[in-house]
Amino acid sequence: MKTRYNIFALFFFVQILSSQVDCQGTDSCNSNLNLKNKPLFDTSSLRCVSVWAAQNYILRYMQTDTKVWSFVLSAPNSNSFIGMGFSRDGKMEGSSAIVGWVSTDGSSRMKRYFLGGQSPEQVLPDQGNLQLVNVTSSIAAENSRIYMAFQLNTEMPSNRLIYSLGPNGRLPSPVNYRLSQHREHTSTFLDYTSGQSESKTPYANLRRSHGLLNMFSWGIVIPIGAMVARYLRQYDPIWFYSHTTIQSLGFLLGFAGIICGFVLEDRLSVDVDRHKALGIFILVLGCLQVIAFLARPGKESKVRKYWNWYHYTLGRVLILLAAVNIFYGIHLGDAGTAWNVGFAVTLFVLFTTAAILEIRMWMTTK
Repeated sequence: MKTRYNIFALFFFVQILSSQVDCQGTDSCNSNLNLKNKPLFDTSSLRCVSVWAAQNYILRYMQTDTKVWSFVLSAPNSNSFIGMGFSRDGKMEGSSAIVGWVSTDGSSRMKRYFLGGQSPEQVLPDQGNLQLVNVTSSIAAENSRIYMAFQLNTEMPSNRLIYSLGPNGRLPSPVNYRLSQHREHTSTFLDYTSGQSESKTPYANLRRSHGLLNMFSWGIVIPIGAMVARYLRQYDPIWFYSHTTIQSLGFLLGFAGIICGFVLEDRLSVDVDRHKALGIFILVLGCLQVIAFLARPGKESKVRKYWNWYHYTLGRVLILLAAVNIFYGIHLGDAGTAWNVGFAVTLFVLFTTAAILEIRMWMTTK
């Protein structure tokens, strides 16, 4: 009897759980598009593809007539605008987009925009080169999702597509319909024939250069230079020239990596204030180390020991903050597990080597 009761309770719990999941309004290409507020064109034969997994964006599309392409973009309704842009080169500037939103009071709007630049002032409503088919566009919210349906007059739409997600609770004003800066966006390539969609990370080469330069310089070269100065002093003056050469190389590469970061921030228009502030602070510490090297007192000077304390302490703080900021940058760039593991293994090897050399130095001095 007790077992039967437990089975019944478990079944009841599963039913409640599944109903809650349904209420969340999940959408996938395994389910048919069955909406109460149906689009104003036939959607039964549209091809379906997941175009932005991170934000659960689903795109249905097909050429439904001569020079007519039909699209239905589905996304979670988070009280934000959703956008789909058609680009020549995968970049935002110069592309045209369809943007839609549904407010909490149920009112909805969908408009064309020309994306003239990164700032909101350069994103112009009711402009662009997209030709919408009259009286077929619609947008609706159902089951916690937004469905934005439209048709384009074109022989072949661009296969370089941009998707965006606006900030929570900041919908365009009916006064000027100006868009706030998006909080997330992605650039993709869509093969309309096969239905394959691939994410194209904006400025991938610049991102990679920024990450590799800073990781290699501040995270690897600079610590190696510090280890040379501490553990190879018996090889005088080779240790000194090796130390200054390695640290100079690390500083120059790190400076180039930070410049890449400034350029990347400007082009992406993203909020990375903490990462940027840490990077600038690390660069300042590096500059102070260079100044300290140029102004170092002689070995016989009374202030030499204070200079040594200053130089050692600043160097250790720099190395620690650099490691933290590198991991933070990997997180912000969503670079993946491989970057985290690779840098963590490198740090482990450097730390283990330093620990062995430190023990050896203590044993030698005794």
